[in-house]
Amino acid sequence: MSLISLARRGRVIAVVAGALLLVPVLAEARPGGGKAGLGSRGSRTESAPARTDTAPNGAQPFQRSATPSPSQAAPAAAGAAAAQAARPSMARNLMMGLGAGLLGAGLFGMLSGAGFFSGLASLAGMFGFLLQIALIGGAIWLALRFFRRRSEPQLAGAGAPMSRETYQPQPDARMGAMAGGAVGGGMGRPAAAAAPQTTPIQLSGEDFGAFERLLGEINTAYSNEDEAGLRQRVTPEMFGYFDEDLSGNARKGLVDRVSDVKLLKGDLSEAWNEDGFDFATVAMRFSLINALYERASGKVVEGSATVPQEVTEHWTFVRSRGGPWKLSGIQQAA
Repeated sequence: MSLISLARRGRVIAVVAGALLLVPVLAEARPGGGKAGLGSRGSRTESAPARTDTAPNGAQPFQRSATPSPSQAAPAAAGAAAAQAARPSMARNLMMGLGAGLLGAGLFGMLSGAGFFSGLASLAGMFGFLLQIALIGGAIWLALRFFRRRSEPQLAGAGAPMSRETYQPQPDARMGAMAGGAVGGGMGRPAAAAAPQTTPIQLSGEDFGAFERLLGEINTAYSNEDEAGLRQRVTPEMFGYFDEDLSGNARKGLVDRVSDVKLLKGDLSEAWNEDGFDFATVAMRFSLINALYERASGKVVEGSATVPQEVTEHWTFVRSRGGPWKLSGIQQAA
């Protein structure tokens, strides 16, 4: 192989390795982070919202919710424990098997004069070999991170964000339990109890005005990292997810900024009452400017500080009798 070919291959490997090493730095932005689904819809958490003109293909299911499927709750808990116990050994085996095998092959090739893949007959070949070692190391590190992060949704599904709440006024705690379908907050109903009866309800223009207002206020509070403002407008379950995202950004030295939120179109998917709580799922298409910045330098690392983007999501709101609407769940349009 010529020196030119080796040099070209080295440059390609360097670009790929650099891209892989940058992947963990980037984070999902804005409330909900573009994830498939966070939160709960009461007894309808496991059912898809009705389709609307705004979201004709429906919504993606919840990925993180305090409401496990009743028929899967016990098996899921046992499976999560087994997976958690097995995950460290799986990661170690991956690192030792993949890393040792590829590294051993490269070293053997270097000593024998054949190179990692096709020879180390020149300085360019040595450079390419070192870059390939860096690439393998980055791939192993990403794989280990993948296995570790797989446990997060399972922990959240077991109600982890709820358990972190240090301040839950009694009405909010009861609302969080109701929206999540979990035992607590004075509800006293076993998790395996029959689903409550639901009754369709009619909403007024004032309700739709509240939904549009909350869309802007929640995005603003999230952008300002205003925990008090978020607590006032979302259920304890949703606050746990938002707080986890904001804390993760802070640990990485990042800050999420959202501005110019404008509702473009919205329509009601479902509205119902169960156990004294009103629920409403609304399909909304809105625009916003969203970017993730480095805290220290102010440099944009994801998104755009000037170009608006359009988003279509299902937002579910809940209120107790006589209380204000609060965000209970976010699902991306399918």
